[in-house]
Amino acid sequence: MSNANTNMNDDMLVKYLAGEVTPAEFLQVEEWIAASETNRKLYDEFKLIWDQSPVTARNVSKDDAFIRLQNRIKNTAPAPPKALIKKLKPTYWVGLAASVVLICTVLWLTFNHVYDNPASAFVRIDSRNKVHTQTLPDGSVITLNTRSTIVYPNQFTGNLRPVSLRGEAFFKVTPNKTKPFIIKVNDVTVRVVGTSFNIKSRNGKTEVIVETGVVKVSKKQNSIDLNPGEKVTVNSDQSQLSKEASKGKLYNYYLTGQLVCDKTPLHEVVQTLNEVYGAHIIIANKSLQNLPITTTFQGQSLDEILGIIADTFKITVVRQNQQIIFK
Repeated sequence: MSNANTNMNDDMLVKYLAGEVTPAEFLQVEEWIAASETNRKLYDEFKLIWDQSPVTARNVSKDDAFIRLQNRIKNTAPAPPKALIKKLKPTYWVGLAASVVLICTVLWLTFNHVYDNPASAFVRIDSRNKVHTQTLPDGSVITLNTRSTIVYPNQFTGNLRPVSLRGEAFFKVTPNKTKPFIIKVNDVTVRVVGTSFNIKSRNGKTEVIVETGVVKVSKKQNSIDLNPGEKVTVNSDQSQLSKEASKGKLYNYYLTGQLVCDKTPLHEVVQTLNEVYGAHIIIANKSLQNLPITTTFQGQSLDEILGIIADTFKITVVRQNQQIIFK
């Protein structure tokens, strides 16, 4: 069933239907299904075969299910056209038999594992256009910014607490040194045992800012430890990791309703204003990019904030079509 156009293989779909995928894999399959009508039809066809397999209840005999599954495949597999039977080489029948045995074995082992792990299901939360706060099974609290998604097991049963994130979220992780908390976001891994931090992933760029505790951020073979007040920004085409000081608390505006600046560069303030107000502010004069701002905005309109910035730095604000330009 799989091919280069679908970017999904049968083994992954078997794991998905059996509840054996990781949170990141779960999100991957969900997004693949939703990507096109072709993918949806392929998934529906695969699921139909899965649903028609004899093992659908947990109290059924696993060995009997395996035998019935073999019979099911034999009875439903399409026979080759009669005109071709004489022409088929013995290797065809050997290959077919091997395929049937392989499929049966994979499904049987999967069913055995599912029976032993009845809690292998996932919770998916989509914040859509609202900020959403979710408490996880271990007591950790995640606040999702708008247009963000998290996926996690409904129970943390193994040696890790895995979570997959798309978008932005603030984490307050319940301490547990024996069971690290792992977040997968794109190709970046964040590992903690108990701390608070913000992760933001938009347009191929992932940013991690630590508020309390220590956070390990990894990509491929590279990793870095972040302490409170430090951040790392990772681009999709970048492997090296380097940390820097986080100036202010612009990152948690969606939690507090405040834009806290502490010698924060103007370009960072502009980026956040664009997100918060849906604006399109451009710094045309590059010499203004790193001008430091120390203040707290709360409850002001965008025009009021722009006025404060203009008065502070004696710059000109020009409105042109849908753009706001700093000159």
